Amino acid sequence: MDPASLLAYCRAGFERECAQELTELAASAGVAGFVKARPDGAHAIFHPHDAPAAARFAASVDANALVFPRQVVRCGDALADLPVGDRAAPIAAAAAALGRSFREVFIETPDTNDGKALASLLRPLAPHLRRALASAGVAVDDARAPERLHVFFLGGAACHVGLSRVARSSPWPMGIPRLRMPAGAPSRSTLKLAEALLFFLGEEGTRKRLRPGMTAVDLGASPGGWTWQLVRHGLMVTAVDNGPIDAALLETGQVRHRREDGFRFRQAEPVDWLVCDMVESPSRVAALAARWVAGGWCREAIFNLKLPMKKRREEVERARGIVAEAFAGRPFRLAVRHLYHDREEVTAWLAAGPR
Repeated sequence: MDPASLLAYCRAGFERECAQELTELAASAGVAGFVKARPDGAHAIFHPHDAPAAARFAASVDANALVFPRQVVRCGDALADLPVGDRAAPIAAAAAALGRSFREVFIETPDTNDGKALASLLRPLAPHLRRALASAGVAVDDARAPERLHVFFLGGAACHVGLSRVARSSPWPMGIPRLRMPAGAPSRSTLKLAEALLFFLGEEGTRKRLRPGMTAVDLGASPGGWTWQLVRHGLMVTAVDNGPIDAALLETGQVRHRREDGFRFRQAEPVDWLVCDMVESPSRVAALAARWVAGGWCREAIFNLKLPMKKRREEVERARGIVAEAFAGRPFRLAVRHLYHDREEVTAWLAAGPR
């Protein structure tokens, strides 16, 4: 059985944007359907009108290329009325209908307060489910398997059983990387850049592209949360902000503080990286970052776009258009993501050159 519905996880309050993105993606592939999403439910489900015809489309979706969904899972109808004494058996049977071998199994819930409480109650289920899967002939630790098994609980007695292609999905349960707040970082905003590097570059890519001795500019740096991440990787950073920078960062000898307006600042020499987390309109920040990369002032940029309460998706597309206009037909690579550590904002990565 090849399921055709798409279950997407997102931050609570962003179900509408998640639904819009799924609908537009399906429409661009010629697949008609409808989305079900409950306000503040932290997920949305796209149901195609013609499931057999839509199965190939569903399997082609790359969750990592989307903005608002954290994870996308192919699934069928929800399993309802699960027996409290033996939830594992019907779940294992549903899994066996999807395949016989999976890379791993994720037991997940919506990222809500109710979901967190439910996750605590479900924790003892994991070993029982693994035994039930083994009894059903389903392997869930096959390093060669191309797909991952997901069990997404809607409540104590209902769940979706689905799968995701490992190469086209988030590697983290619920699409959330579990990052600890570093003891020496001057603000929690440091986690946004830490997650951005992990998502856009990956661990190996971060090691290769943020090396000791490289240079960076941090626009809107105060108090230094993003600068701290760059210093941690050995970069020499120009921190631009009229506000103060953490004294411990300045003492590293890797940070030069410039009390200037980030929109007017110009570096004498090109740098490897630009990062920017300023509270400004997304269109203005997108134009600024695009000007730096398109103008050759930096090689790569990561920047944050603060979204309005309404028309969030439209604002993201507007920012994309601004970047494209700055490059004037020249090739560039742009990725935008609503990261877990983002709130009413998205984070973007930009570099010149072909995809």
